[in-house]
Amino acid sequence: MKYIFLLGAIIAEVLGAIATRQSNGFTKIIPTIIAVLGVVGAYYLLSLSLKSGMPIGIAYGIWAALGITILAILGIFLFKETLTLVQLLGIVLIISGVLALELGKS
Repeated sequence: MKYIFLLGAIIAEVLGAIATRQSNGFTKIIPTIIAVLGVVGAYYLLSLSLKSGMPIGIAYGIWAALGITILAILGIFLFKETLTLVQLLGIVLIISGVLALELGKS
């Protein structure tokens, strides 16, 4: 169940981040409400993941790595952003680090 909560936290955070970009500095009311609800919801779901027994370092690492990766990919498709080779390598290193944390706990 802890991974379900964590997945929900990641999705909520991604939605909140996209809404933040669309809010125009929190001047557009609907994206602003979505952004606030997304961030609050993400932390709530993260707390449930932690309450279910997930170590905070692992949970936060997975949350951050997947959030960064998903947002970078969505940025390419939704906002026509680009990633350099160095930035792509950075994302690979972040994911590798989280995998090392997860695999190293055994």
